[in-house]
Amino acid sequence: MKAIVCGAGIAGLTVAWHLERAGWEVELVEHAPAFREGGYMIDFYGPGLEVAERMGLRPRLEEVRHPVHEIGFLDRDGRQTSRLAVKAGFAGVISLLRGDLARVLAEEVRAPVRYGTTVAAVRQDGGGAEVDLTDGTRHEVDLLIGADGVHSRVRELVFGPEDRFVRYLGHHVAAYVLHDEDLGRRVGTRYRMLTEPGLMAGAYAVRGGGLALLFLSREPGPALPDDPAGFLQQRFGHLGWILPEVLDRCPRPPALYYDQVTQIEAGRWSDGRVVLLGDSCQAVSLFAGHGASLAMAAARALADELGTVALGTGELGTAAPGDLSPALARYAARMRPVAARVQASGRRFLPWMAPSGRLRMATRDLLLRLASLPGADRLFMDAFSPGGHHLVR
Repeated sequence: MKAIVCGAGIAGLTVAWHLERAGWEVELVEHAPAFREGGYMIDFYGPGLEVAERMGLRPRLEEVRHPVHEIGFLDRDGRQTSRLAVKAGFAGVISLLRGDLARVLAEEVRAPVRYGTTVAAVRQDGGGAEVDLTDGTRHEVDLLIGADGVHSRVRELVFGPEDRFVRYLGHHVAAYVLHDEDLGRRVGTRYRMLTEPGLMAGAYAVRGGGLALLFLSREPGPALPDDPAGFLQQRFGHLGWILPEVLDRCPRPPALYYDQVTQIEAGRWSDGRVVLLGDSCQAVSLFAGHGASLAMAAARALADELGTVALGTGELGTAAPGDLSPALARYAARMRPVAARVQASGRRFLPWMAPSGRLRMATRDLLLRLASLPGADRLFMDAFSPGGHHLVR
C-alpha cells in the first residue's frame, strides 16, 4: 500500500510513522521551503502524550521540554496582577515549542520530506488516486492524506474552497522567537502575559538564549495586514514591559507567524481515496489548546482504522488493499465528537485570553488566584483537559 502525506507537521509526521511501521510506502510533501523551527509554546498532554509514549518518544520530549514554574498576568506597565505557581497537578504537562515536537517526530520518520512541494491536482477511480505534485511529478497511490493545516490545499482541491469550512473567532495571532539572553533572563522560566482590553502579549524564555513571543488581538475581520510586523507595532507598541524592545526586532514572515484565529468545521473528512487529518478538518484554534495532542491522537486513530495497528496492543499488522471508505468513516466517527467538544471549549476560553473589558480581566485574575489554593491546581488542570483518552487504543 502506498500513501502520500501532504503536510509534514505534527499530524502528518505522526501518521507517516505509523504507516511506515505497518509496511506502507509513504511519501511526505510539505509546502514550506524548509523545516519550520521554533514557533509558539504549547502545553502538550492528554491523548497526544499517550500516543507519543506508545511511540517511545517520551524520553526525547523530556529532553526538549521547557520548565514552567509560574503563569502570570501583567498590566500595561508590566506589573503583575495575578499569578499561579505550577505545582504537582501540572506534572503531566510537557511545555515545549511546537517546532521541537515536530523535530522529535521528524527524527523518527524514515521517509524524506519533499519541501517546497504540495498537491497540484487529484484524480480518483475505484482502485486508487492519481496525484500531481507542484514539482511536476505524478504518483499513483492508494491513499492521499491531507495533513496540510488550516489552509489545506488538499481540502480545497477535493472538498471545496476554504471559506466553506472556516469559523473566524474574531482575533488575529502572531508568534516569533528572539535570541536575546538578557531578555530571556528577565522573563525567566515563567509564562508572562500582558493584557489590555482586546490585546494579549505573552513571553517565555527558552533554552539557548531565546525568547518565545505570542500576540493575540481582537480584530473585526479576518483579512490579514500587508505588513504584519508593522501592524503588531501599531497594536502593541504603546504598551510597556518588554514590548518596545521585542517589537523593534520583530522579523518578517516566515520567521514571523501571523494568521487569523480560526476553527475548521468540515462536514466530510474523506472522499474516496482522500482523507483529511489534523487542522485541515478539526482545527480547534491555537488558543483552544490541545491542537497538537488531538493531531497525534487523530493520526493514531486513522492508523488504527486502516488496520495498520492491532487494536489494544500497539503491535503492527498489515493493511489489505480494497475499499478504504469504511475505515475512513470509522476514523471520522471516533474523532468528531472530541474535536467538537474542544472547539466549543476553545470558543468559551478565548475571550478570557484577551478580555474585552477590565471587569472580565479582574474576574480572570480572581479565578487564577483561586486556582492557587491547595488542591485547586488539579481541578484547574482537569477543567482544561482535552479528554479523548479513549481515542488511544
